[in-house]
Amino acid sequence: MIVDDDALVRLGLADLLGADPGIEVVAQAAEGLQAIEQATAHRVDVALMDVRMPRMDGITAITRLRALPHPPKIITLTTFDLDEYVYNALAAGADGFLLKDTDPAEILRAVHLVAAGSAMLHPSAARRLIDRYHHTAPPRTGAARQRIDRLTPRERDVLALLAEGATNADIAAALGMRESTVKAHVSRILTALDVTNRVQAALLARDAG
Repeated sequence: MIVDDDALVRLGLADLLGADPGIEVVAQAAEGLQAIEQATAHRVDVALMDVRMPRMDGITAITRLRALPHPPKIITLTTFDLDEYVYNALAAGADGFLLKDTDPAEILRAVHLVAAGSAMLHPSAARRLIDRYHHTAPPRTGAARQRIDRLTPRERDVLALLAEGATNADIAAALGMRESTVKAHVSRILTALDVTNRVQAALLARDAG
């Protein structure tokens, strides 16, 4: 699903995504309320979501979409590389954050990665996010460590690689596991840590040191 208040942007993204044989554009929306209606009417796997839109903005829409019985994975795609957008989108449950000037091939790659359960951040956003946690958050927190302690040793190994941005395939290769086993571990990790996606799990891991 493509969610953007600019009709030309929606058209361009639909052409780009529709040309990929592994992607089908099933819905479009001009703002957040329409996005929720479309996600309810269609089985949406991934949503590309603008932030600044009329009626309902992207951050609010992400929160509402995450509350659906079958929530889509969400990639925020915006013109504005502002810290508040990055942090608020990820806190609301976004699985990725990209700028609209991102190379088209990277946008396609992001959709496939997020659909498969990975996360995708624009390099500048990822760098600032890491810097923010290094400089403003305590390197270790008791609350974060307590949540990490819920994991088995093997799940901690998986989480450590996940926190470095490794895909399921990367983790499987590094730990000598099947990719399906990694997916099962990641699912249990998200449940145990009480987070909604890999980005939030990675941030928690970094907060715990």
